[in-house]
Amino acid sequence: MGRVVFVTGAGRGIGAEIARELSTAGDTLVLGARTQSEVERLAQELGRAFAVELDVGEPRSITAAVVLARSKAGPIDALVNNAGIAISAPLVARDGSQDELCERQMRVNYHGARRMAEALLPEMKSRGGGCIVNVASAAALRGYRYVSAYCASKHALLGWSRAAALELEGSGVRVATVCPHYVDSPMTDESVRRVAQKTGRSEAEARAFFAAENPSGVLVRPRQIAEVVRELLECGRNGSIVELDGGAPRYHPAATAP
Repeated sequence: MGRVVFVTGAGRGIGAEIARELSTAGDTLVLGARTQSEVERLAQELGRAFAVELDVGEPRSITAAVVLARSKAGPIDALVNNAGIAISAPLVARDGSQDELCERQMRVNYHGARRMAEALLPEMKSRGGGCIVNVASAAALRGYRYVSAYCASKHALLGWSRAAALELEGSGVRVATVCPHYVDSPMTDESVRRVAQKTGRSEAEARAFFAAENPSGVLVRPRQIAEVVRELLECGRNGSIVELDGGAPRYHPAATAP
């Protein structure tokens, strides 16, 4: 394919699997993550890849990473906004930490993805083509208990994606969104450990709980997300929204101009 694709949160889990899938497509990759040693190891594994240190929650880190990416790989053809965090908490925190928790998740999950897109969009538009795939969550489509701030941040990301797809129609730049339910990933591993510690359940029981929350009854495989991301980069459609629950992908209607 010959694309240059910037993948955020690429050090492990979903992001690393996306990078491996795109590497098999012949893409040149820019791998961004807060832990540079992780993306450096992955870059060495894949070969045609460059590692950059990136904290999407910090605007200056985004600016520096984009400049470095262009110097190493050249113009960026596509962006996969995969970096994100999930922090569980009651709707109203007793310790008064709700503002900080909400702002942190919005800063990373929404503003981080938005700022990455804004850093790359002008060049994509000037070149007449490009693609942005936002890895959101089923939490962008529905609510979940004890993760109201996470749900809000992912709803914001999906709303931005829908609006951006409409505004960019005809520019050659496409926007798509992937909305996985619970994934067999390090993020879910952390949730499993927290549930086990708080409830006294075994980790196996906690993992089974999360799998049962998915409509398919199984956790989503990172490889399935990676395959859908690759398809969205290659298909030419604008505004796609794909929900993954561990079974067959579900394609939601794309936003259309009124």
